[in-house]
Amino acid sequence: MTDQNPDGSLDLLRTFLAVYRAGSITAGARALGLSQPTVTGQIQALEQRWGRQLFQRMARGVRPTTVADDLAARIAGPLDDLALVTGPSAETPPEPVHLAGPAELLAARVVPALAPLITQGVRLRVTSGLADDLLDGLTRGRYDLVISAIRPRGRTLLAEPLADEEFVLVASTALDVDRAPLIAYAEDVPIVRRYWRHVFGRRLTRRPALVIPDLRAVRAAVVAGAGWSVLPRYLCEADLASGALILLDEPADPPINTAFLVRRAAATTNTHVTVVERALRSAGPTW
Repeated sequence: MTDQNPDGSLDLLRTFLAVYRAGSITAGARALGLSQPTVTGQIQALEQRWGRQLFQRMARGVRPTTVADDLAARIAGPLDDLALVTGPSAETPPEPVHLAGPAELLAARVVPALAPLITQGVRLRVTSGLADDLLDGLTRGRYDLVISAIRPRGRTLLAEPLADEEFVLVASTALDVDRAPLIAYAEDVPIVRRYWRHVFGRRLTRRPALVIPDLRAVRAAVVAGAGWSVLPRYLCEADLASGALILLDEPADPPINTAFLVRRAAATTNTHVTVVERALRSAGPTW
């Protein structure tokens, strides 16, 4: 407590934001350098002052209520700006960097590229999910950085191109795509439909024989001979080189998807966010 903050309201808000971003009392306490009982007490005190529940206690971590979502959206920017002015304590290590993006790209490219940073003391908390959900979480302060196939609009979030991914039509052996089973990661086969429109100029009418909500599993099924699919080249590059997969089509102008590196417009005092951001910018063009 300080003379400028006699009732501790600012401390309570800082604690709330740390727990909200970390997703658990334990992780929030660790980020703040406080004990778990202290953080629990501060969250309870804030809930009592507001007369509203901020978090639902789960078996693992906490789930923010809509009241918490609204509060975090309103205070994250001002608290980040205030922290930038006051500066972090030299005795307090930087908080973990919260990074989110598509699961397949995270596993195949992002995590390997950032692995050297872990040995240098950077702490990462990585989350996978759909672009719209992750961008919403970034706006609300749950994440520091998001890799997204969707470029956000407005001034709240800043985005820059990170890498281009090429889509390829593949199978484990030569086959007739009109007869062989189609493997997809969603029932409405968005990647395959886009490929058909872009390359063949017509609408895809096939229904998938196998749907697996993970492109890595789709790749495994195709390698095993279950059928054919359209995949990002980065995900099956090694299989194409070894002959485990073959290209069924080699268009002069293949479909390209751009991945964007997105962050909040508000400044951050966590120097490790900048370190991760620079590492991703450096690695992205090689993907």
